Amino acid sequence: MRLQREALTPQMREYDRFFDPADLNYQPYLMYFHHPHFTSPTINTDRHGFRFSVGPDGQRASAAAIEGPGPVRVITGGSSALGIGATDDRHTLASLLWSRYAPSHPWLNFSGRCYNSTQEVLLFTLYRHLLPEIDEVVLFSGLNDLTVGRLPEWQQGDHGAFFFCGEYFEAMDELKERNRKHSKVFGKRAERSTRSRVATFDDVRHDIGQVIDSAAELTLRHLDTWRRVAGPAARISYVLQPMFLWTGKTWSPEEKLLFEEIDRISKLGTWDELYGDISTPEVAREFAEAIRVGCEKRDVRFYDLNPVVADAVTGDDWIYVDRAHYTDRGHDVVAGLLAATLGLS
Repeated sequence: MRLQREALTPQMREYDRFFDPADLNYQPYLMYFHHPHFTSPTINTDRHGFRFSVGPDGQRASAAAIEGPGPVRVITGGSSALGIGATDDRHTLASLLWSRYAPSHPWLNFSGRCYNSTQEVLLFTLYRHLLPEIDEVVLFSGLNDLTVGRLPEWQQGDHGAFFFCGEYFEAMDELKERNRKHSKVFGKRAERSTRSRVATFDDVRHDIGQVIDSAAELTLRHLDTWRRVAGPAARISYVLQPMFLWTGKTWSPEEKLLFEEIDRISKLGTWDELYGDISTPEVAREFAEAIRVGCEKRDVRFYDLNPVVADAVTGDDWIYVDRAHYTDRGHDVVAGLLAATLGLS
């Protein structure tokens, strides 16, 4: 029997191919990034792996392919900002802002799938040299930082946990073990650590207040870096991304079919089992307030787009392909509201 995901959102097959774990593009410093020169009817990247955005006359631009001296505008974040769910490059937030809602300057997509705030700012720092003057930076983010903020304490380190860090720690432990076989300490073999690197649901942080505080602290720390690296002329805005459960939206018939199917076929568990404790509107409001207060101290504008989207749509509007990513209609709604809320033109 054909899955609803294949019938309703066939473009998601290209995103599966784009981020196939068996062919992940591991990168120094960043851990991983998108494949360079990825080509498909749905998503395309430049020589560094940045997704192309499309302008009002069909012109394309990316971090590695910019025409003219600038200024340019940048949108960054995780997979929602990247445009997972869009049927093609024209329907991402960056493209819709450039082509329709805020076309004064080109918009570049600086987002990374599964990135947290550390990786977002590191990606920008590493590739800032490719860009001319920057007029506007929009950080469209939040969900990933709360998600990885729940990972076990021993995975957090100085800069927070990240997606696939379990694989990283396992690989590093294997490297240490190989080295132990060839090293001695004062004439005897070094002892092997007995601490397990295999995380379980019991290891997950269950104190959601701690998760919110930790995610907010890291995000605000990285906003300080954004302010320095983007340049004094750039206006910076942090936007808490709209997520289905954070908005309190009633699901459309299509969303109901897709969400129930995703929960049914997931090998890890349902969304509620995995992320239910950070998916309530109350958690979103608490996180938003922590970020808002910090942004005021840093001359960074802050907006929570969840209540804005909630007021603009109804249960009949199909705007999500899953609980975090948007349909073409969803991208259009969010892009329009983003431009209006931020006063972009």
